Amino acid sequence: MKKSKKHPRKQLEKFSNIFMQLGLVLVLFVVFVTLEHQTEKKAQTITDVFPEKDNTTYTMSVFTKIPKIVKVQQTQPRVIPRVTPLIDFKPVKETPTTQVDEPNIVVPDNTPVVVTNLPLTPKKEEPKPTGPVSINNVQKAPVFKGCEGLSEVENRKCFEQKMKELVLRNFNTDLANELGLRSGKKKIITQFVIDQNGLVKDVQIRAPHPTLKKEANRIICKIPKLTPGIQNDKAVNVRYTLPISFMVE
Repeated sequence: MKKSKKHPRKQLEKFSNIFMQLGLVLVLFVVFVTLEHQTEKKAQTITDVFPEKDNTTYTMSVFTKIPKIVKVQQTQPRVIPRVTPLIDFKPVKETPTTQVDEPNIVVPDNTPVVVTNLPLTPKKEEPKPTGPVSINNVQKAPVFKGCEGLSEVENRKCFEQKMKELVLRNFNTDLANELGLRSGKKKIITQFVIDQNGLVKDVQIRAPHPTLKKEANRIICKIPKLTPGIQNDKAVNVRYTLPISFMVE
């Protein structure tokens, strides 16, 4: 009968594997127990927070709420200037023509009659010009250069358009902001006369600020020489009012 030979080296390798597995199991067990272990927490009871009794009575003063004083800003009402006519043209009263009564002369028959000191028939006086004629009443309005040869209706439209272009081209729109004017619509009233030679004179201006008044006068001075207005086939002075309106934002 043959005896089996045992190799001590193989025996050690076999046991080492078993010991390693047992060690891993033991380590995992210890970790598991550690994680599952709960420490006992002692419940802390809170006793009376204020153990000492104080019999002192405290009396609080009555709290009076002081009302907040709101300053009411009194806004002064904005006075809108009333636009009144710059020139007061009064209607001219017509003087009645003196009526000449014929003398009542009683002449006896066959008596020569001598009539003396009979009143002469008054001559008709031509009406004297009473002042400039409004552009709305003049028969033929002044003519701008470039509006020649048009009908009276078309000439008036051309006149207004030329005035509008003159203002838009020359008015300084930044001036209102520089003056610090309040926002809103501003209006400048200008009035002048186009004389019998077609030149502008008697300029009168009303504006909300002196600087705007100077600006409007500067624009009026740029009006070129015009063909004068015609009334009864004669050149006459024509009065024209030019309002200039603009918005301040």
